[in-house]
Amino acid sequence: MSNLFVINLFLAAGFAVIMEQLNVAGFISGFAIGYAALWITRPLYGPSGYFSKVVNIARLAITFVWLLLVSNFRVLWDVITPRHFSKPAVIGIPLDAKTDFEIMLVANIISLTPGTLSLDVSKDRKMLYVHMMFLDDVETARREIKEKIEKRVLEAVR
Repeated sequence: MSNLFVINLFLAAGFAVIMEQLNVAGFISGFAIGYAALWITRPLYGPSGYFSKVVNIARLAITFVWLLLVSNFRVLWDVITPRHFSKPAVIGIPLDAKTDFEIMLVANIISLTPGTLSLDVSKDRKMLYVHMMFLDDVETARREIKEKIEKRVLEAVR
């Protein structure tokens, strides 16, 4: 799997150089074209989890950007309106993440999203405590964090 990633990086760099687009957009375009070329030729490499891993990482990135936009507008609306809609609370989120890296990634994505902040992990590492600025329903908030963040992180990492 890592060999295909390195090949894809070389294809992306080569594309950026050939197209004279030595910037992030050129590299991302080259990475996408290289990914497509590798995907088309995947029978040559044998079974590999690389293709699903890249899709899962992209899905995590898109989910994070979407959550970031939605939560930014929600916090902005609360700040600019005279009436405050915030209902702050601290809740515990049961974790399916096991490794330090998985827990750290889940906690950081939660903290980077405005209106939420990861506070602590229990000693047995099975519960993440999160401060939420807008809490309407505890179970809904837990389910959203588990489905939208933790599930995507675990798909991308494992």
